[in-house]
Amino acid sequence: MKRYDREVLPIANEMLINEQIRVREVRLIGSDGEQVGIKTLSEARSMAEEEGLDLVMMSPNAKPPVCKIMDYGKFRFEQAKKAKEAKKNQKVIELKEMRLSATIDLHDMEVKAKNVAKFLQAGDKVKVSIRFKGRQMAHTENGKAVMDKFQEMISEYGVAEKQAKIEGRNMFMILAPKS
Repeated sequence: MKRYDREVLPIANEMLINEQIRVREVRLIGSDGEQVGIKTLSEARSMAEEEGLDLVMMSPNAKPPVCKIMDYGKFRFEQAKKAKEAKKNQKVIELKEMRLSATIDLHDMEVKAKNVAKFLQAGDKVKVSIRFKGRQMAHTENGKAVMDKFQEMISEYGVAEKQAKIEGRNMFMILAPKS
């Protein structure tokens, strides 16, 4: 029977194996995947020892708990492999930020729109924000006009996930790439 030291192999989902299992009887699944039936813990352990495999508690909350005879090291390797594959296939979406001004010039806005278009084409979301300074707070409609114009400029590459809204001295909107 194999032993696995917790310091060497940290258990991700805390499955109990062999001597760690402390119940009277278990519903046993054989190494071939067929259900053996309800057995006492000592019978289940001896069956696992005969095959040279481990007794692993798969479902501790069931009545009685479900245990399976398997090679635990191989099982953990397969789980790690699947997790690594799933992580490799997922796309991480970043949130980039572009700051504008309520008094921005047209050419400056075009340059920033070109950069935002690159971010959106790369699949990232973009937070476009305007910070109002001093007396600009009295004319937030200018900022709204700038946001609308900016959104119109990049409408080919992205859509507004959250429309422009004011929070304190800032106005922001979130743009997402077109799918």
